[in-house]
Amino acid sequence: MMVQIGWNKVRSWFLSGSLTLMLSVGPAWLTPALAQTRTLPDFTDLVEQVGPSVVNIRTLEKVTARNLPDGAGQEEMFEFFRRFGLPMPNLPRQSPHPRRPQPEEEQPRGVGSGFVLSADGLIMTNAHVVEGADEVLVTLTDKREFKAKIIGADKRSDIALVKIEAGGLPAVKVGDVNRLKVGEWVMAIGSPFGLENTVTAGIVSAKQRDTGDYLPFIQTDVAINPGNSGGPLINMRGEVVGVNSQIYSRSGGSMGISFAIPMDEAVRVSEQLRATGRVSRGRIGVQIDQVSKEVAESIGLGKAQGALVRVVEAGSPAEKAGLEPGDIITRFDGKAVEKSSDLPRMVGGTKPGTRSSLTVFRRGGSKELAVTVAEIDADKPAKKTSEKEEKVKPSNAAAQALGLSVSELTDATKKELKVKGGVKVDAASDAAARAGLREGDVIVQIGNMEVSSVKEFESAVAKLDKSKAVNVLFRRGEWAQYAVIRPTR
Repeated sequence: MMVQIGWNKVRSWFLSGSLTLMLSVGPAWLTPALAQTRTLPDFTDLVEQVGPSVVNIRTLEKVTARNLPDGAGQEEMFEFFRRFGLPMPNLPRQSPHPRRPQPEEEQPRGVGSGFVLSADGLIMTNAHVVEGADEVLVTLTDKREFKAKIIGADKRSDIALVKIEAGGLPAVKVGDVNRLKVGEWVMAIGSPFGLENTVTAGIVSAKQRDTGDYLPFIQTDVAINPGNSGGPLINMRGEVVGVNSQIYSRSGGSMGISFAIPMDEAVRVSEQLRATGRVSRGRIGVQIDQVSKEVAESIGLGKAQGALVRVVEAGSPAEKAGLEPGDIITRFDGKAVEKSSDLPRMVGGTKPGTRSSLTVFRRGGSKELAVTVAEIDADKPAKKTSEKEEKVKPSNAAAQALGLSVSELTDATKKELKVKGGVKVDAASDAAARAGLREGDVIVQIGNMEVSSVKEFESAVAKLDKSKAVNVLFRRGEWAQYAVIRPTR
């Protein structure tokens, strides 16, 4: 309902001083707006406090036998600044005419940001800022410039450490990411498009945002642009809570969605880089997938949680621990695995050689396993399933009700897939086809009952309630996955 007040009434209030009193005391409908105005943040103190700790990073590379990039795109940017009367960015101008460089000539490669971690010159930035650089130049806010040494860089977390020979530098304060709340004001300082010491602000849009295997990013609406990479994300207490790393953009510029690496993760990585120059992560040798709500309900898991094991690598710690394709890992070292992306972080953060516990959900019940974590290495490509198989006469009596035609597995297929038994799908139609099953799949479990032959498969199907959905665990090549076959209505 809108309240209407006549002008004569307002005029009389003004002349009598009542309006001033009402605004100062505040009627109920004015109070929230006034309270909100009073709580708008002032970032000036934060800039003075943290600004001196933020650095500009320029990288150079040695160019030998290729032409320099065309400078036309940069000229467009200079024209933008000229048109609007803005100060020109401090970038080296490039000729619009390509020229052949001299041997080993150093040319500008990129611009980024960073911040001082320790007073003795240790600086944190993004790995992609210094990747491929032959020389790294760090400029402080007092305009002093230093050549920096790369201590180490980790591509998986996008964190790098560089060192300059300087002392008495203003180091940042590291904040507690766990205290960070969605909706909280945050600020960024960096060098977007080479414009040093640029301050932008916004709020935390989300936490634990999954955009990578090892990092739960902080999402903000702080304006982040090329050149901000590696700069600090700062809370209202003047503490660094994140490292600005990525943006979501269709144009290359800020669109109100940016991502920062949580500072606790960044510090953990930086400690290893400082000690050894590299990051060591754990692995157990599985390939995993999400657990859908439909599958969770059909197998008796309850809610959609955990990581579905689709492949167990041969000779891996997981295989030695007894993990099987189709298992759902629900806990690692006593910590709940809420979603599949939690597992790589938990295992990756575990020191290689550690003996850890796994809780897995298998055929309707939980099972405890012990696994010795190994060190992560390059991913191994999955083997292709052999197409050469013996033709075995199918037995389809009970399977037809599900839209399946199945046959016995050959010994060669069992050996190749490393399964004790199962049945091969010769044809899938109706309900089975709608569930995603197809010719060549190998069914190893149905309705939480393990099957090793056509006879066992038919016996298991005969026990099913034909009016209810049934879960099927099957192998497609080396990949294990679930399907839910729903009865035809």
